Amino acid sequence: QVQLVESGGGLVQAGGSLRLSCAASGRTFSSQTMGWFRQAPGKERESVAIISWTNARTTYADSVKGRFTISRDNAKNTVYLQMNSLKPEDTAVYYCASHRYSYTYTDRLRDFDYWGRGTQVTVSS
Repeated sequence: QVQLVESGGGLVQAGGSLRLSCAASGRTFSSQTMGWFRQAPGKERESVAIISWTNARTTYADSVKGRFTISRDNAKNTVYLQMNSLKPEDTAVYYCASHRYSYTYTDRLRDFDYWGRGTQVTVSS
């Protein structure tokens, strides 16, 4: 049973920073591409950042490039999302997810099969 548990969300003023963490268990973490996604009220879930199993490759949504950084620590089975210069439009529930195939890098939402419950990020103006 794969479990993903996000933490680190909260309320922050525009321009502030937050660091999200996602602790994984139940699957060989070091062989899976991992991703952070978000869903704002009334909107579809979207990809925010993706990282390959070796940290060698990352993909970011255009809206967060230069502000967000995804990283992972395979020894701790944890993936992180450092969010700087936050904007009100970053307000959403943030989810981490595990790719369904080992040693495979894609950034399509449908390729991720296990999801955490999400953590709320609210950015006030």
